[in-house]
Amino acid sequence: MTRWKRISATFITLSIALLLGACTTAPEPVFDFKHDYDFSGVRNIAFYKGSGEVSGDNPLQLSDFQKERIDDALARALQTKGFNVVDDANQADMLMSWHLGTHEKTDVRTYETPATMSMGYGYYGGYNRYSMYNCWNCTNTEVRVSNYTEGTFIIDMIDPNLQKSVWRSVTQSKLKGKKHEDEPGEIDEAAQRVLAQFPPL
Repeated sequence: MTRWKRISATFITLSIALLLGACTTAPEPVFDFKHDYDFSGVRNIAFYKGSGEVSGDNPLQLSDFQKERIDDALARALQTKGFNVVDDANQADMLMSWHLGTHEKTDVRTYETPATMSMGYGYYGGYNRYSMYNCWNCTNTEVRVSNYTEGTFIIDMIDPNLQKSVWRSVTQSKLKGKKHEDEPGEIDEAAQRVLAQFPPL
């Protein structure tokens, strides 16, 4: 069984993995959009048919209810902004799609720690030839290597006529491999954060 598969699927509402306390920190999303696009006519938004995909190293298999939990949080965030979230894509002015990518990473860190002095006669630094201890650096170097999973949560707003993304939110974070019981308030707050700059001013 791979390291990733050992991570509980419950923590994988990790969708808002990146959004929620499953991250080491609360990451700030990065936003971009098509600058010559007119967002003023957008009122009705539907989910894109391909929304909710997960890819990358050892991609997660999200259950239907986990995807619905993410969809519901994003829909509520849009509704608080005055948009209508509709089921029929043909009635939508814009389509929303989210995607989660996972990537295995290696973190290598070097630490300097005090050295243990050894007793004995030795030559030290060009002077004090007969010092009673050997201490060349007085520090030891430790190297620690850890593996972790980095998640990238992406939201695209797609123009249904152009069939192209015109707005994007990207959040990246190191994910913790532990269970996380999602509170509704946390999920909603996270969804609002990733949609904070939609539509762009």
